[in-house]
Amino acid sequence: MIDKSIMSWLLEGEVSIQYQTYRDLLDLNKPMLRNKIESEGWGLKFLSHRQQNGYWGKDFYQPKWISTHYTLLDLKNLQISPQQKDIRSTLNFIFENEKGPDGGILPIGLTQRCDVCVNGMVLNYACYFQVPESDIKSIIDFLLTEKMHDGGFNCRSNSTGAIHSSLHSTLSVLEGIQEYLSNGYQYRVKELIKARNDSQEFILMHKLFRSDKTGEIINPNFLKLYYPCRWYYDVLKALDYFQSAQVPYDPRMNDALELLTKKRTKDGLWKLAAKHPGQTHFEMENAGQPSRWNTLRALRVLKAYGLEFNGV
Repeated sequence: MIDKSIMSWLLEGEVSIQYQTYRDLLDLNKPMLRNKIESEGWGLKFLSHRQQNGYWGKDFYQPKWISTHYTLLDLKNLQISPQQKDIRSTLNFIFENEKGPDGGILPIGLTQRCDVCVNGMVLNYACYFQVPESDIKSIIDFLLTEKMHDGGFNCRSNSTGAIHSSLHSTLSVLEGIQEYLSNGYQYRVKELIKARNDSQEFILMHKLFRSDKTGEIINPNFLKLYYPCRWYYDVLKALDYFQSAQVPYDPRMNDALELLTKKRTKDGLWKLAAKHPGQTHFEMENAGQPSRWNTLRALRVLKAYGLEFNGV
């Protein structure tokens, strides 16, 4: 049963939180509410920082969290309209001017090697904002070239010679593939489905945060509930991907699901971990306080996997 006080609290929040609460927890589509995201609150704030050249920050990837790249990711996660004209204009410019020689979007550096994790995120928001398939093909080619033998991806695969996939990079690419598939793109789709399945297995093999050899926690930061997540991996981000992609329940999710329920406060909410350091346009929520973002994402995970909203 949905706790009415928690639903009320979520629906008192930012318009993007309201829209996703109705859609994901109450199964109600509110297109008129979605249309308000660009003219109110966080969506309007992000758009207000767009410069006359169409970029945010100094350029595509600098400074980190106020760059064009991460701002577009933030706007996608708000679920702003995919038809938003300023965003689509910016994306047209990026795809015309920022591609590297290996086919991906080139973030920074003299090596002229594109970054796997960054291009997973680019694929995520580019497909959401309906960039033409002809522009996306080279990114697909680049990402599939960088798929590793253990089933996942690593941003160092084409730079320092990584031999083991990274949970960070693998999840970023999975989110991009999911957005690609859900928007009906067809180029190399069978290979992408295979890559998706292999990458999901890579994460599940690690029970979302444990060494597949020792069972130890890979990184204690994986257990913290951040938002915005940026390029970083954590268990809630992974579980939210699995529910979004409609991946069936797997017993290997149990440790992460148990961790998620234990992090719930006595009021039935989830708090926000300390922020990833870096310059921001503005703060959506305060670290250490109850978080509508984390509560919304946690509740839709519990809903997807048949768990009670008030606990397992």
